[in-house]
Amino acid sequence: MPKEKKTTSSRLQSYVTEFGTEIFSTDNKILFCKVCNTKVSSEKRFSITQHIAAEKHRKSVKRAEEKKDKSQQLLFQNSSTKSSFKTDLCKAMLSANIPFNKLSNPHFKIFLEKYTSEVIPDQSTLRKSYVDNCYQETIGEIRNKVAEKKIWVSIDETTDAEGRYIASVIIGTLLTDRPGEIFLLNVEQLEKANHSTICTLFEDSLCLLWPGGIHRNDVLLFLSDAAPYMVKAGDTLKVLYTKMVHVTCTAHGLNRVAEYIRIQYPKVDKLVANVKKVFKKAPSRIIKFKTDAPNIALPPEPILTRWGIWISASIYYCENFQIVKNIVESFDEDDALSIRNAQKYFKAPQIKGNLAFIKSNFECLPTAITRLQKQGMALIEAIQIIEDVSAKFNNLKCQTGIKINEKLQTVLTKNKGFQIVCNISKILNGEEENVGCLDIPENLTSSDMGYFKYAPTTSADVERSFSVYKNLLAPNRRSFKFENIKKSLIVQCNTYFAGVEEQ
Repeated sequence: MPKEKKTTSSRLQSYVTEFGTEIFSTDNKILFCKVCNTKVSSEKRFSITQHIAAEKHRKSVKRAEEKKDKSQQLLFQNSSTKSSFKTDLCKAMLSANIPFNKLSNPHFKIFLEKYTSEVIPDQSTLRKSYVDNCYQETIGEIRNKVAEKKIWVSIDETTDAEGRYIASVIIGTLLTDRPGEIFLLNVEQLEKANHSTICTLFEDSLCLLWPGGIHRNDVLLFLSDAAPYMVKAGDTLKVLYTKMVHVTCTAHGLNRVAEYIRIQYPKVDKLVANVKKVFKKAPSRIIKFKTDAPNIALPPEPILTRWGIWISASIYYCENFQIVKNIVESFDEDDALSIRNAQKYFKAPQIKGNLAFIKSNFECLPTAITRLQKQGMALIEAIQIIEDVSAKFNNLKCQTGIKINEKLQTVLTKNKGFQIVCNISKILNGEEENVGCLDIPENLTSSDMGYFKYAPTTSADVERSFSVYKNLLAPNRRSFKFENIKKSLIVQCNTYFAGVEEQ
């Protein structure tokens, strides 16, 4: 009788059983080496034994074993020798971003000793013995709260004050009846920002979350910006996470449209930039402005990295055009080049018309960007915000307006993941019944779709973690080792997110 050929899934499962679940895992389609974080060819058994015999694999196994031994040793030390008061003090100071060197202040130390009746430890004691304990405790809490739940993942990177590439990994739970919880899971320094390093960070972070093996079918959504390397990373990761939808940040997309609008109105841009310079570090001019216009805020100082801020600045000049113009014209043009330029652009014949057009047609943009960044928003509400902006832009009939509308439609069309979640939303709201006629991943079950009801569409939470990071890395704290920055940030940020959710 001929030997029956094994199915792919049974063959992969047999390899996992044979070589150990601590080494390999499978989703019944591919074989994945957990210690090397890589896909392994499984057509022939020889390929697997060859991978195991490779020097890279052996080193990875050794590192994993050493890390496990160290973790067990630390766990034993923590459970047997750590003071609960010192642990709580350490966590409180990390959460409130209070530097440990404040414990060296005699008045602060006496105050704490008086009202706690505890011996206050030296700052080095907390740093060396308790920071890691608080970090491990926070990671443990995240694991417990995420257990058996579907999740979304968001990654972004920035460059810090020391010139390092810093990437943050935010995760959140997806629930069917209410918004889920949000956590800062990981922060890492990257050698460079490309799709390869992002994929590695993604895998390493989920290994941290699920040390017993990544639950690939529980990852339903990936959020990032629309940078080409992020899009490529998303496409690569979808091979391993077959249920995952990659959505590029909708707020970031609207900001790209706002940037395109700025380019269409160079004279307005020059006006905004030069008036900003007129009042920058100029106390006498600021006093003059406050004297002549006491009920009006100073001219805005837009920072282009802040989403939609230029549109808001243009609206300010539209609403206060004559008052600001009169004050700027009262200054001597020979005092500064910015004054001369500002006066010139105030007199440009088309400037008032451009400002009026921007306010009339694009005031909705910064409002939409702000609304999209709200935590806990239902998916249908986020989609409606985008559709309202799109409907308003469709009414633009002038040449510039048509170009701007085309830019918006291009941004939305390129965001294929957003189109998919729009289709899922139609199913959840009863607008569509036939799933087969919609662009939805085949592996997403009817049950999975229900978890998208409160799915986010922006990566704003990563940006919030960068703001906390910036405050943590103050100019007088630049000698902070990155490993300590990471642990401090994760404790502090998760306290912050928990506070936001409770409000």
